[in-house]
Amino acid sequence: MNLLLAASALALAPMDTGHAHEHSPQLGKLRFETSCSKAAQTQFETGLRWLHSFEYQEAERSFSQAAATDPACAIAYWGVAMSNYHPLWAAPTPAELAKGQAAIEKAKAAGAKSPRERDFIAALDTFYRDAGRLDLKTRAFAYSDAMARLRERYADDDEAAVFYALSLIAAGTMDGDKAYPRQKQAAAILNGVLARNPDHPGVAHYLIHSFDYPALAELALPAARRYAAIAPDSAHAQHMPSHIFTRLGLWDEAIKSNLAAEAAAKAHAAAMGMVGAWDQQLHAMDYLAYAYLQTGQDQKAEKVFDDLASISQADPPSPTVAYAATAIPARLSLERRRWDEAAALKLPATVNGLKALTNHPWAIANIHFANAVGAARAGKLELARDGIAKLLADEQSLKVPPGEYDWRKQIAIERQIAEAWLANADGRRDDAMRLMRGAADLDDATEKHPVTPGAILPAREQLGELLLAQGRPANALKEYEASLQRAPRRLAGVYGAAEAAKLAGETEKADRLYAELVTMTQDGDDARPEVKSARMFAASLDSTRR
Repeated sequence: MNLLLAASALALAPMDTGHAHEHSPQLGKLRFETSCSKAAQTQFETGLRWLHSFEYQEAERSFSQAAATDPACAIAYWGVAMSNYHPLWAAPTPAELAKGQAAIEKAKAAGAKSPRERDFIAALDTFYRDAGRLDLKTRAFAYSDAMARLRERYADDDEAAVFYALSLIAAGTMDGDKAYPRQKQAAAILNGVLARNPDHPGVAHYLIHSFDYPALAELALPAARRYAAIAPDSAHAQHMPSHIFTRLGLWDEAIKSNLAAEAAAKAHAAAMGMVGAWDQQLHAMDYLAYAYLQTGQDQKAEKVFDDLASISQADPPSPTVAYAATAIPARLSLERRRWDEAAALKLPATVNGLKALTNHPWAIANIHFANAVGAARAGKLELARDGIAKLLADEQSLKVPPGEYDWRKQIAIERQIAEAWLANADGRRDDAMRLMRGAADLDDATEKHPVTPGAILPAREQLGELLLAQGRPANALKEYEASLQRAPRRLAGVYGAAEAAKLAGETEKADRLYAELVTMTQDGDDARPEVKSARMFAASLDSTRR
């Protein structure tokens, strides 16, 4: 089936709003036949629904309940092991790896009664087996190969198809192929399940992940607009559509999605009796602040930061927490061009004490990036050099095992952007251009991690700004337009392109870009320069019409 037509079919599929179990969580529909007792079967399928929305703690809890209800339910232990893998997030921690390995051993020892259950267990065993000897990438590819064989063996099995598709997406994030063959293959498989079960939570969720790339994002829009309704009790299902809304610059939808996700995450933390915030709350907050900034709603973005500063504990202490905690303040200073503020930026003591920052020290590079760029743009060259030295130390200290996301490369991009602005401030214009072009090329060749809505400052957008600063508006316009292809409707990108077009004498294009600014910033705050320019343009149009 054509991918675009199939994606559209998801949007057109009718929603079943009936609730067969009034008090059970609403997480979509699926069926996974097991040889477990009836009570354990129900608990197992609840775990599976949570799992397909990446609600790993809830999933593991349900699978553990199934195993306690029926100790002979071998596939329930498989569920516990699957809950500790999370293929598209960070690699399992040593504790998660140990828990997953123990669960797989229990699954094998319990002796599943059906060949199909034994095959699911054996496939996941390829991921956990020899974990001390083989790297993450090797094991992830071995698991995907095993799932390919399982799916071929059970051609009509929806869960075999969906989990195989997920394994392909995971492998695709590791192979670096910009044609995205694995992701496209996964989408085709998922669309086959879609025809049979349009309310399957994994189908909508994984279609979003399959197409979470600039060149493919449009294909995921139907899934993005449907997933939250399929699994309304999942905070991640409320948030995940915003990945696509952000990719496409649909800021109002991104804001709505993340407000719902933040509320759901707070409700979950309260229901679970968590002392602090759930990590999914911070994930939604980062995307929310980003979307507010793209619409000029600075006061609302500041409120997100104020909320962040009130959080002194967030669990689990994941990369999600570490990234959001440092990205939100860095964005607020840099996107609003508050260079002195960025140069002096430090995390609030509450945020700085989060355990996640100890677990994931690479995240502090976002603060060092803000310090270095802010100082360079403010003309504080020694302070800029100090920030760049810290970025280099962050980069050199980071070790990246095969298959894990290369945060070191992201830090290298940030360092080169900062070095370019330092060189420009120091009068070394050619060096500045060389450094910034190198950063832009490296950024173009690098996919963002799902934890982030986008770069703190996209390197090619920064190249456009540097060219504009050096008095080359026609060249700047080309770079801004190229950046907007990857990150549509970014406020700084649209504003920079409009200014460059005006200075380059491309009046018609400038007018179109300014008109887009007017639309984007209709709810924006007057203090933002981009908002002022948009309103001045709108006022000039009004006076012309009179």
